[in-house]
Amino acid sequence: MDMHHIRRGAGNPLLLVHGIGGSWRSWNTILDTLAAEREVIAVDLPGHGDTPPLPGENSIGTFADALTDFLTRHNLLGIDAVGSSMGARLVLEMARRGGSLGAVVSLDPGGFWEGWEIPVFYHSVAVSVKLVKALQPVMPALMSSAVGRTVLLPQFSARPWAVDARQARDEMYTFAHTPVFDELLDQLAHGEVQKPAPRGSITAPLVIGWGRHDRVCFPAQAQRALAKFPDARLHWFEHCGHFPQWDVPAEAARLILAVTSGEDWEAALAAPAAATPATAPGRLAIAAGIGAVLAVAVVLLRRRRDQAA
Repeated sequence: MDMHHIRRGAGNPLLLVHGIGGSWRSWNTILDTLAAEREVIAVDLPGHGDTPPLPGENSIGTFADALTDFLTRHNLLGIDAVGSSMGARLVLEMARRGGSLGAVVSLDPGGFWEGWEIPVFYHSVAVSVKLVKALQPVMPALMSSAVGRTVLLPQFSARPWAVDARQARDEMYTFAHTPVFDELLDQLAHGEVQKPAPRGSITAPLVIGWGRHDRVCFPAQAQRALAKFPDARLHWFEHCGHFPQWDVPAEAARLILAVTSGEDWEAALAAPAAATPATAPGRLAIAAGIGAVLAVAVVLLRRRRDQAA
């Protein structure tokens, strides 16, 4: 199938693959930086953004088929690729299959949960999305506030108050308006387990990046990912949650550009770029924000219940 996508910049093409409930806009925090050196192609996966859902099952396997078809249609087979979350799992699967991608950067891939981690992932994200849907009428205002972001985004960011407000608004909107979200969440938690790629089967550069404070895909899962993809190398993002492009955009962009350009990415990241940490909201402000969000959520949920009755 064809997919809605945007193309920016010039140079060797670079594919960007967003996570569950996202869109091409999920990359806005680093899109300009990447496009300054590469031709960036950012897609809307099936059932996301402006791309319609697949007619049958929506899963990692069917998405890999659809994305391979997209690359074939646009003469992009062998393109370097970056994926985030579900998209990170997707580019790993495509690398395992071979023939469609070049160098790959996989940022906090889902799909390496075990035991108790599976219900924790499934139910925590399911509850978060229900809350996001209930709060849609006031979500723009909440995401414009550092306190609102601190209250609603700690599962996804190590420094939620510092997340770009526009990025947060866009992501919370697409989370609530992705028709295949529930199906994909169930597939990620309970669907087919990621197949391994034998050592030596992936010859192009492959780097898995992981946030030390990821609360969606816990850091211990990184070793499981490496066990299934022994040709991969691991980069830890310090002071980072589930989305490096949110928490450490400069470092994420440097890693992506270095790996996909065939450079010594460890040397490129040896001297971190200087950054001034954003000041966290005070405890009283956070407590007040939590109270306000919960109050609004209760009112909206009651209104929905009354309308349904």
